Amino acid sequence: MNDIDPKSFGKVAVLCGGDSAEREISLMSGAGVLEALRSQGVDAHAFDPARRDLVELRNEGFSRSFVALHGRHGEDGAVQGALELLGIPYTGSGVMASSVAMDKVMTKRIWQAEGLPTPRYLRLAPDQQSREQILAAAKLLGLPLIVKPPREGSSIGVTKVAASPSSDEADRQLLDAVALSVRYDADVLCEEFVEGEEVTCAVLGSGLAAEALPVVRIAAPEGAYDYQNKYFTDDVKYHCPSGLPEAEEQEIRRISLAAYHQLGCRGWGRADLMIRASDRKPFLLEMNTSPGMTSHSLVPMSARAAGIGYEQLCLRVLATATLDSKAGA
Repeated sequence: MNDIDPKSFGKVAVLCGGDSAEREISLMSGAGVLEALRSQGVDAHAFDPARRDLVELRNEGFSRSFVALHGRHGEDGAVQGALELLGIPYTGSGVMASSVAMDKVMTKRIWQAEGLPTPRYLRLAPDQQSREQILAAAKLLGLPLIVKPPREGSSIGVTKVAASPSSDEADRQLLDAVALSVRYDADVLCEEFVEGEEVTCAVLGSGLAAEALPVVRIAAPEGAYDYQNKYFTDDVKYHCPSGLPEAEEQEIRRISLAAYHQLGCRGWGRADLMIRASDRKPFLLEMNTSPGMTSHSLVPMSARAAGIGYEQLCLRVLATATLDSKAGA
């Protein structure tokens, strides 16, 4: 990146904020990216799509965008489609890959079709959420299980329903978990709980040039890697290098890169996985196409272990900004 003139990027919009449930985190990511780009001499400016019309990007002469939006309308293909129409190159995956990766059910269907490991699951559509149908999910998948909205991130609306000595108590937990999930998404994803270690693996680049970075192993208090612990406490311990056996590290990097390619991702992304304790088998949970860039975020941590500083990472991601029509050209 040292041979690239930061001025060659032109006027850069750092898209952050937005109107999703992850707005607060996006503002934090955007602030970090903005400071990093400006420190390297990039003419970068914060731009909040929830406060300003995207057409102003073209009117004000922005030549490319760094997408630091998370969640709905920022990571799901919506803003990517708008930028395509405006002709303003942007970072991260294109319209289709962003849309598919945002939907955990569609993501799992693709991974399963390609033979990639992901936990068993059941989707409960709005017309499949009677008490009987919800309780049937627990019988199929067993307890404990995870209940979450399939089109949210940052652990928002996620509940771990634990096994209980009382079947009535377990039923109540499950019904409450579904009630919480539908506050964020009409569909509900019930997913088999994988007991073991949580890890994440960042991917940088596109096509054959894409590479999986060092794995980060996450040790959360009592396994609660939730919204609060992710962003607002220092209770979670992150290990990078992961400390995993080399064969496990390489297998996680391999399937993360394969998962990235099968969804059609480009630019950068981050796969989240669980390693099952019983047999050390890794399972893919989701792919983030606009990963966090806060002080607690995992892609900068992984990049640092690979010798890529935060400022360099931001420049490297910005350099990949493109349009669907230009990708791979």
